[in-house]
Amino acid sequence: MTDMTNRHFDSQTSHREMREDLSGHALSATPAETVPYRLETSKSDVRGPQDSSWTVEGSGGELVVAQARAAGVEYVFANPGSFESGLFDALTDVPAMHVILGLHEGIVLSMADGYHRVTGKPGFVNVHAVVGTAQMLGQLYNAWWDGSALVVTAGLLDSETGSDEVLLAAPPGFSQKEIARPFTKMCWDAREPGILPLMLRRALKVAMAEPSGPVYLAMKDSALESKDVRAEILPAERFLLTGRARPAKAAVELAARMVVESMRPLVVVGDDVWKAGAQPELLAFSEQMGLPVADQVTAQAEMVSKGLAMDSPFRAFHSFPVRHPHYLGNFRANSEWMKRGVDLLVCIGCRDFGDRAVVPTGDVPAGARVIRIGTNTSAMGRNYPTDVALVGDIKEALNELLAAIGDLLTTERRETIAGDRSAEITKLTSEERALAQAAAQKNFGQSPIHPDEIAHTMAAVLDHNAVIVCENPTAAYKPFSFGFRENEQMHISTGGASLGWGVGAATGAKLGAPDRQVVCYIGDGALMYSASGFWTQARYNIPVLTVVANNYNYQTVRLVYHGYQGKMAATGHYAGTYLGEPGIDFVALAGSQGVRGEKVDNPQQLEPALERGKVITQEGKPYLIEVATARCGPGAESVWHEKFALRSDGQKR
Repeated sequence: MTDMTNRHFDSQTSHREMREDLSGHALSATPAETVPYRLETSKSDVRGPQDSSWTVEGSGGELVVAQARAAGVEYVFANPGSFESGLFDALTDVPAMHVILGLHEGIVLSMADGYHRVTGKPGFVNVHAVVGTAQMLGQLYNAWWDGSALVVTAGLLDSETGSDEVLLAAPPGFSQKEIARPFTKMCWDAREPGILPLMLRRALKVAMAEPSGPVYLAMKDSALESKDVRAEILPAERFLLTGRARPAKAAVELAARMVVESMRPLVVVGDDVWKAGAQPELLAFSEQMGLPVADQVTAQAEMVSKGLAMDSPFRAFHSFPVRHPHYLGNFRANSEWMKRGVDLLVCIGCRDFGDRAVVPTGDVPAGARVIRIGTNTSAMGRNYPTDVALVGDIKEALNELLAAIGDLLTTERRETIAGDRSAEITKLTSEERALAQAAAQKNFGQSPIHPDEIAHTMAAVLDHNAVIVCENPTAAYKPFSFGFRENEQMHISTGGASLGWGVGAATGAKLGAPDRQVVCYIGDGALMYSASGFWTQARYNIPVLTVVANNYNYQTVRLVYHGYQGKMAATGHYAGTYLGEPGIDFVALAGSQGVRGEKVDNPQQLEPALERGKVITQEGKPYLIEVATARCGPGAESVWHEKFALRSDGQKR
């Protein structure tokens, strides 16, 4: 009987098969019907592939775990607290559902975020009550900005049923969920144990519904700890309803005519293309109509790029292959293509322009028409007018748009239009890439190593389909082969720009993509927000290769300071940006948590170090490479910092 029940818990047999096995071993019909449910409750395992729903009896925490498992949750990314006892007791020894412990709430948020981005599944998080909720907000902001589907749960101490001054509860007159509300789609408080599975289903549903995003569910400690509670459990397919909405036919036909008639169009792509799985359709749209493609990035990226002439990574994904001749790089209102007279902008899966300033002569050229494609209508036309909107699933919309264009043009005419456009854009991009490559080559051979050479070496040595998790805003990225196809590297980053995301995100990404190489390319400043993530990698043998570009600088901040053209730019005294004196030993920092590493001081050492890192991570262990990196851009030579210190007697000197 033990063997039969273990096979059932490991999902090798269904609930129905379990009943038949028990009946065949001299158990009456009634016990055979009830034993599996009692065992499932004690094990928090309620999978029943052939059942449309089932009832579970147990603690409130066991009901939460049962519903999470039925919804397909694999990992609970958590920093635990004493008021989540009912949940963690239920998570003890649950087959196929693992608690991944992080040492700070921000780390577990970014772990879940990275996992979600590579799998498309919702990330599941638990943090500690009101204080854990507050401490995760920097990474919750990133998830909110990028629309990551995360379900964030927390314990709840109620300050509205007795005393309103409760330690680790919301202040008098406030609710705990108000802390997370600005950076979520929806927040709930759950106070009754029997409703916990329903509340969790709502949370999963809202997080995954387009436009996706994080949600927050606070669960009262007594509700999680209540015993002998019964509730219905549903499999994911009964409440996570999916479908692809199609845009209006008239809008598609109008957009098709605009694309055909345009003299110089431009496609601007946002992160929702990747989320919709519409990368192949985007590529076909570009190739069949000869359309140039640019990535939408934030104004912060523009400011950094002006200082370095680099493509900063302030986006969640690269939905279009970056080595394609139609790829222009980041969208810039003053780019060479825009200067030639763009008369049509096709904005696909992106926000409106104007995230820092909206001006008459801004991002949309005078007289240019605008097509918008996607489901997130709240992000369309917030700042600039729209001529036609294809409101619907991006994959469906692009397929229908191409079909409508086919109805307007003969194959010969379409190929002529596409060929003429493609020739112009290919000539421009090939010239720009040749100039960029020549400029980069001039920076090779330096020590400390120039970012151009670091990127060139990494792109050549790392796996062709590696997942590159980027939190190094002033790095060079042009040598990488980012895209979505089988032999292209996957880029994930965050447009939110709240530091401390990369280490956790890479850890979660590796759990979500265990068969792909995962590399965290991170700056020294960003790493210090999230260094405790190495402990998690070591504890669970999560083999991430981390490359730390150490330039002893908050370089992004310095470049923006310099752009202000005030006293800091005139004197070279950039407040709070130099991170030397003392320098941080990142190899020792990682080593103290169980992650081996090495430091690279010159270009000749970099490729062998990367090869060693590949071998060690292939063997199942995380590894770190600290690269002495040259500072770049205005003010790069400055090592100024305020010379303040306390004397041994406590006085200033």
